[in-house]
Amino acid sequence: MDAKAIHRFARISPQKAREVTREIQGMDVNSALAVLNYTPKKAALLIGKTLQSAIANANHNYEMDEETLYVKSATATTGPSLKRIMPRARGSAAPIKKRMSHITVIVSQRTKSGDDGAKVNVGASKGKAKSK
Repeated sequence: MDAKAIHRFARISPQKAREVTREIQGMDVNSALAVLNYTPKKAALLIGKTLQSAIANANHNYEMDEETLYVKSATATTGPSLKRIMPRARGSAAPIKKRMSHITVIVSQRTKSGDDGAKVNVGASKGKAKSK
């Protein structure tokens, strides 16, 4: 069972938010929160709040134990843009797009068998032998 939280219309560009969401995918929630607390970006604060909401949803709605939760997916998709203008020389104007994003965090419970889709570190020498 998955629990999710969505922060809609976040006032940050999706490209800046995706930099942070890529870092926490596959981590357990405690280490993901620790990474977000020490990341000096505005997106880390917004994603951290969304992650805490997803953890609370998992505890309250599905009675999942917080110790077994991991970040199954964290995405930042494009929201609407506020269109503004910036005055330029000789009476002209340049368009400005103030972008918004929708941040979605999905947490799931780790299973004992390990087939939950979490990141698994496989060996670098996958069947290749050195020859001299």
